Amino acid sequence: MIPVIGITTYREQARWGVWDVRADVLHAAYAQAVEGAGAAVILLPPGDPDRAATVLDRLDGLVVAGGADVDPARYDAEPHPRTAGTRPERDAWELALLDAAAARDLPTLMVCRGMQLEAARVGGDLDQHTPDVVGHEQHSPGADVYGDVAVTTVPGTTVAGLIGPVRTVRCHHHQSVRAHPGLVAAAVAEDGTVEALEHPDRRFWVAVQWHPETQDDVGLFRGLVAAARLPA
Repeated sequence: MIPVIGITTYREQARWGVWDVRADVLHAAYAQAVEGAGAAVILLPPGDPDRAATVLDRLDGLVVAGGADVDPARYDAEPHPRTAGTRPERDAWELALLDAAAARDLPTLMVCRGMQLEAARVGGDLDQHTPDVVGHEQHSPGADVYGDVAVTTVPGTTVAGLIGPVRTVRCHHHQSVRAHPGLVAAAVAEDGTVEALEHPDRRFWVAVQWHPETQDDVGLFRGLVAAARLPA
């Protein structure tokens, strides 16, 4: 069986050919990574949260992609001066998808913003500008540059089993997770930043702060697809 994985998308002003319009877009690397791991892909642009469960009934797995800052109102915080470009429509849609996925124990991988959104969903909160906490900008050097960050995984976690004990990953996040009730920290950076979370009692419920789609898959997408192949 070839599993079908849904990937959430941006909704932004975009230009191509003669067009300059609002569009549903996503870095092609996400779909290529999922397809390379053996699944078919469906893109999930922001939609009606009330239809999230109906969408997931047709899928075998879910990827919540990276993107803009999560609205601080989602975790009862005031905006930091560096928090910008929030997308309330996308927050609502993806939170509904995560609620429905959790209810179904649907294999789910959350990337960067996806990890932050999951922390907010379970009642945690974020450090809205990580350089204020760690004193450097290696997690997001600026513009479209990724930061190379060494992470150490926690023995016995799903993430450790998929990527090994130590891995250099590519990060592009100026925010990070401070609290994550009910989730296990599965990897940390040298500066103490939590770089991966997971739920130990679900088939595959993994969130990473880095961008695995930008590197050769070392196990995360294959792990998601393998879990999606298993009966619920």
